[in-house]
Amino acid sequence: MRRCFVKEPYGSSYIIVQRSIANALFEFMEEQEPLFPGSFIGSPLSRYRVVIVDEAHERTVHTDVLLGLLKKVQGLSLDAKVFSEFFGGAKAVHVQGRQHPVDILYTYNPEPDYIDATLITIFQIHLDEGPGDILAFLTGQEEIESVDRLVHERLKQLPEDNRNILTIPMYSSLPSEQQLNVFRPAPSGFRKIILSTNIAETSVTIPGVKYVVDPGLVKARSYNPTTGLEALIIIPISKAQALQRSGRAGREGPGKCFRLYPESEFGKLVNSTVPEIKRCSLSSVVLQLKALGIDDIIGFDFMEKPSRMAIVKSIEQLYLLGALTDDYKLSDPIGFQMARFPLDPIYSKALILSGEFRCLEEMLIVVAMLSVETIFYSPREKLEEARTVWKRFSSPDGDHVMLVRIFRAAAEFMEKIRAESSKAKKIDKSLHKWCRENFINCRSLKHSLDVHSQIRKQLLQMGLSFSSCEEDMLQFRRCLTASFFLNAAVKQADGSYRAMASGQIVQIHHRSSSCINYERLSLKAHSCRVQRIHNVEYSVRAAPFEHRLKKFG
Repeated sequence: MRRCFVKEPYGSSYIIVQRSIANALFEFMEEQEPLFPGSFIGSPLSRYRVVIVDEAHERTVHTDVLLGLLKKVQGLSLDAKVFSEFFGGAKAVHVQGRQHPVDILYTYNPEPDYIDATLITIFQIHLDEGPGDILAFLTGQEEIESVDRLVHERLKQLPEDNRNILTIPMYSSLPSEQQLNVFRPAPSGFRKIILSTNIAETSVTIPGVKYVVDPGLVKARSYNPTTGLEALIIIPISKAQALQRSGRAGREGPGKCFRLYPESEFGKLVNSTVPEIKRCSLSSVVLQLKALGIDDIIGFDFMEKPSRMAIVKSIEQLYLLGALTDDYKLSDPIGFQMARFPLDPIYSKALILSGEFRCLEEMLIVVAMLSVETIFYSPREKLEEARTVWKRFSSPDGDHVMLVRIFRAAAEFMEKIRAESSKAKKIDKSLHKWCRENFINCRSLKHSLDVHSQIRKQLLQMGLSFSSCEEDMLQFRRCLTASFFLNAAVKQADGSYRAMASGQIVQIHHRSSSCINYERLSLKAHSCRVQRIHNVEYSVRAAPFEHRLKKFG
């Protein structure tokens, strides 16, 4: 007997029930954002005889939580001892992958400017080494675009015969069609220079790469439970990451890895990357574990236990959101309703509250748009043009309303195209064109459409009635304030902003002009992407009593 069917994607989590053979049912789930253990609520793990967790070595927060519930793991791990000990001395089986020898070269001294060092190394390889593509690891889009621009500027100083370079950027928010360029061979006689974030460490294998340039840095998420701020900071990579990067040069033949730091510095690197569960907010984790009937969060069998402060802070946040009772049990109905969504708890609370404010349609759009990678595509060389285009969607009512306008414009465009043609390829091609013209990341937009569709189904199953505030943005803003009060910031006399919950001084994100934070994210200076508050006093009134008492006296 064989039966195949596919469940549609829910957010970034996909469950695929592939086939049933001789009474054996196989289910496949792709784990990404949001937290996927929530998919097991109402579907006990005990019904599975065998569970295999692939890519366990990546140590995402979702994987670590699941490993607290499971006892069978599969995955490439450069620190297999940690997994073996966690599972009571389980045997580790190593399967040797195909790997050609890679020469490792170090600098004599630390490099004070890794961007300049990367640039110099790229040209040294191009001029002195034999054929083969170059993979250079950088920390983010800004650095990639900077090196890309500098490479082309310096190419002009080389003889015509040495200008046979093709640069290709690679980072997660790059539109899908542009990411595919890394797999296409360079024109005859040209050398590809792939400028990539750590996405190229394990996620993809790029053909043709013979040389790797590794500055030894990565941009990683960190979390301060005291301030409640998450930050993207540049830190040294681990030994495991360094080995992964050098291995990229030996996939198809012998290669070379140029590490832009002394060999003595390699010995100082930590053995493996700090697990994500130790450097992120745990509110979603705590909510999902509570929904699974696990109330003793501090006593939960994590592979590597997060700090007590991080757990306590997350419990406090859930309590203020109304998801927990006075004795820290899941509240009924709010807590149980919030746990049904694989979303940040603040987003879940916003959806539930939006019925009261009669703006569920708008809030659903906002949550869908915020649950995906950045919706904007902003190439450095066309940044001013992009900003001009985005102004067509902007609103004096703030960034959230801008997201609603973008979503509705895209949905309206797709409806128009579908009326003209039923061919999926033509519809997809037209949408990509619309996104290019409006500097929108098409992959993120399509993902948000999927998230919107799936959460809408969930809301209907929960019996929530859909309503729209139409042009009454006051109600919409009040709902945002009542939901996001923990993230609110107030403008100070000197023009800076103070986070109401932590007292932290933050800055407005360069793409915004408003002031209620929906994603507390810091980069270099503390910055936040925001939405205008209609009335700061309403923010105080909307906050729970305990929060008002502690923060406002």
